[in-house]
Amino acid sequence: MSETPSNTLQYRFDGPEEAPVLILGPSLGTTWHMWDRQIPELTKQWRVFRFDLPGHGGAPAYPAGSVTDLATRLLATLEGLGVQRFGYAGCALGGAVGIELALRHPERLASLALIAASPRFGTADEFRQRGVIVRTNGLDPIARTAPERWFTSGFAAAQPAITEWAVQMVRTTDPGCYIAACEALASFDVRAELGRVGVPTLVLVGSDDQVTGPAEARTLVAGIPDARLAVVPGASHLVPVEQPAAVTDLLVRHFSTAWQPAFETSTGQTALPAAALKPVLSPAPPQPLQTGPVAEIAPVAAPPQAQGRPDPYDAGLKVRREVLGDAHVDRVLAQADDFSGDFQEFLTRYAWGEIWDRPGLDRRTRSCVTLTALVAGGHLDELASHTRAALRNGLTPAEIKEVLLQAAVYCGVPAANSAFKVAQQVIREETTPQE
Repeated sequence: MSETPSNTLQYRFDGPEEAPVLILGPSLGTTWHMWDRQIPELTKQWRVFRFDLPGHGGAPAYPAGSVTDLATRLLATLEGLGVQRFGYAGCALGGAVGIELALRHPERLASLALIAASPRFGTADEFRQRGVIVRTNGLDPIARTAPERWFTSGFAAAQPAITEWAVQMVRTTDPGCYIAACEALASFDVRAELGRVGVPTLVLVGSDDQVTGPAEARTLVAGIPDARLAVVPGASHLVPVEQPAAVTDLLVRHFSTAWQPAFETSTGQTALPAAALKPVLSPAPPQPLQTGPVAEIAPVAAPPQAQGRPDPYDAGLKVRREVLGDAHVDRVLAQADDFSGDFQEFLTRYAWGEIWDRPGLDRRTRSCVTLTALVAGGHLDELASHTRAALRNGLTPAEIKEVLLQAAVYCGVPAANSAFKVAQQVIREETTPQE
């Protein structure tokens, strides 16, 4: 066990000190105990390192809002322990950390296993919406529905103790850290970079996973040059818990046969001797997936700016999507034509790229200012979209109410009356958990 500063992660070791290190990364809402049933077998060959995400399993609540931040904290933890080279297996968000390590720090990885993972997890809107629900209602709604996402119905019914363990594991997570982890998944998208993953990779998925299922797994296999697919029958998203023996066997076989030799620089870590790769996993991916990485289309370089600052359009589009949501922005841009297209470009470049992207105010404050201005102008359509944006930017319904009450004093009661009706409807839609 460890004492954990803000730039590292809570961790534990199991297994012989002289053995090569194998890291197990958890999924969102879980703790290192999701790997308990793999430990007895894995520690016969490896020194197993497990970690908790911030605010999970009693870990200190230092939120990490990106996968890059999580990977950086993991590496800082390992640096402090003198661990330079390791194998890595991660589930879901833990798998995203593994991909990040393979892309940014390939010299550290000997082998990789991605479980219930994806190069992009759903949509950014889905995860930011989940953050709004947690901020408003706490983690209980998410905790109560966790077994439906994590396990097959038969397993959940037959294993009530494990089902209740899963619910309590989510319920005791720090809400702020859970929301930050949702933001990390919302912004994670490495589809165009998979061809640069150069380490031997096992892609493992439950056959009944409805969160990141076989389709996402095949996308990983198609994109990663040295990847093999294993589909575990009768398992859903939290496959190491639901089918522990099958997962353990697959991990042992993968890390025993696909441990890549170290780079030229000596690291001081003991590595297993590399063996020839052989197709030991089943079922095998369809033949088209054996042809190597998908082709990457390099973006055309923009001509250099003659003078002044860079064009703020791309930054503005990114901010606009983060604040208003992909669905809203896609809909607005799709409706633009020759008549309105220039206006939408103007908004993206100047309202979002120049003003919303300025560092002088945080997004919560900008939302407060925007809501007040829209009430004053009576712009109710815009008020609806910016109420949604305010929730995504971290304002609670109670704080939005206070903004509208303040606006009633200075903008007039009739304007505020209309604003309350619009905001009330939006808040009800956005904060009601989906059953």
